[in-house]
Amino acid sequence: MEPSVDAAALERCVASGWTLEEGGKALTKTFQFANFVEAFGWMTRVAIHAEKANHHPEWSNVYRTVSVRLTTHDTGGLSDRDMALAKTMDALAG
Repeated sequence: MEPSVDAAALERCVASGWTLEEGGKALTKTFQFANFVEAFGWMTRVAIHAEKANHHPEWSNVYRTVSVRLTTHDTGGLSDRDMALAKTMDALAG
């Protein structure tokens, strides 16, 4: 199945600090928080949204830093599901 993504949504993601990588097949972003509790709390809030959408990020956490990679494995690249999760992550990060 070919990747499907709204170009305007992708532009908004890039404008808000997401980086297009892997020849357009993934989005990445690093979030910084005040401390570990803030970072982990944000991850917990995102996890609830991700589970409801059945679309889960690839991410890692070191103290107050969370690195995120979004892609849709089913399509082999980005989809509107990635754009929606990126928007949610940005909103929850404030």
